[in-house]
Amino acid sequence: MRKYWISRLTFASVLTAAAMLAPERATTAPRFDGNWSVLVITDAGNCDRAYRYSIRVENGGVRYQGEAGINISGHVAGTGKVNVSIGRGNQSANGSGQLSDKQGSGKWQGKSPTDQCSGRWEAERRDS
Repeated sequence: MRKYWISRLTFASVLTAAAMLAPERATTAPRFDGNWSVLVITDAGNCDRAYRYSIRVENGGVRYQGEAGINISGHVAGTGKVNVSIGRGNQSANGSGQLSDKQGSGKWQGKSPTDQCSGRWEAERRDS
């Protein structure tokens, strides 16, 4: 039972962080650089209901500020458009959406060999 719970928690962590940011590589977005708090909400699938994660945007690139072993690639465009990919082992998720100066929102979807989930994310800037 514990092994299953840890697997679900790991999967939810991957999906949660995925809910955040990524690329339109042509331009960087220093206007969006800084620390962001991202709330990821599951609307469909067998994943935990919600998680909150810290994300750092630097020169438009996205970096997860949490647990090791989670790989995030993404970028915030100068317009605030974001897309991100996240993976951990055989679990993956993608998110997209829009940031403004202080907040953002979007959608995400993810999968593992046994589960598929989707939902929405909300971001809030943590520094000025």
